[in-house]
Amino acid sequence: MGAITYDIEIPSSISAAKIFKAVVLDVDTLVPKIMPQAIKNVEILEGDGGVGTIKVIHFGEGSQYKSVKHRVDAIDKENLTHSYSIVEGDVLGGVIESITYHVKIVPTEDGGSICKNRSIYNTKGDAEISEEKIKEGKDKAMAMFKAIEAYLHANPDA
Repeated sequence: MGAITYDIEIPSSISAAKIFKAVVLDVDTLVPKIMPQAIKNVEILEGDGGVGTIKVIHFGEGSQYKSVKHRVDAIDKENLTHSYSIVEGDVLGGVIESITYHVKIVPTEDGGSICKNRSIYNTKGDAEISEEKIKEGKDKAMAMFKAIEAYLHANPDA
């Protein structure tokens, strides 16, 4: 099994605690509300949202994929970190064993934050993933983050 790792940093004017709450703690209900074309709903199969929780994310009509199974690997509300893995689903395309994400929200001096995201694509055998596929994942993550950020600006009490 091979591994392809990439890092992305997304700056935000939203405070670290507020963006963490939205992109980690409330994401299962928030994204289907603000981006139903991307994610239709999230179903918890096992657990209470903490470590070990297994979820199925059902994609919306605008997605080329049907669903993925997602496992919460770690969550630290004090240090604003979250790790999870995609362990099943058509998004893996038969060449990826799993995708692991490590998210850390870092406060900035101006009251905003930076979302640091490391993605690790664990491939099957010697399979390779195209730069285009990786860029597609980065673009979707960025779009979802920016949609959540826009929602928080429009709804400051959310």
